[in-house]
Amino acid sequence: MKKILIALTVLLALSGCQDKQENQAAHDAKVAAQAKAELRAELKKEQEAAVQAQDNKLAHIGITTTNGKLIIDTNKTKSYFQKLAEKLKVHADKFAKDMENGDINNSEAGVVVTKTEINIDLNKTKSFLDNWGKTIEQYTKEFKKMTEELNTSK
Repeated sequence: MKKILIALTVLLALSGCQDKQENQAAHDAKVAAQAKAELRAELKKEQEAAVQAQDNKLAHIGITTTNGKLIIDTNKTKSYFQKLAEKLKVHADKFAKDMENGDINNSEAGVVVTKTEINIDLNKTKSFLDNWGKTIEQYTKEFKKMTEELNTSK
């Protein structure tokens, strides 16, 4: 009788271990599925944030697109261009004053003018114009992309 009792105990213990392994595997699969779902949700949020950031490149000047429509906030656009005009006026006034005095030093653009001489560093001027051109090119790409989106959404 002792042998039967010991054999049954060992069998029950082994079957209990197998149940624990099956439960652990099911639990691991459930946790993995949850982790995948959370990762997918996080990636989706990141993609939406990237799209939002892409759309917001021109939002600071009042131009946005939603549902295939181009929305121009004239107040923001007007404000942006007024601020830009003020900045340009300040620079233009300073440039005019410096020209009168014969003293211009724009080392970023590679131009230095004094009362007696004019120095132009063509390498710096080329670099300055290249950077400025790239900035303008980025804006034109954004406008082109917006028009393409509007054309495809019709």
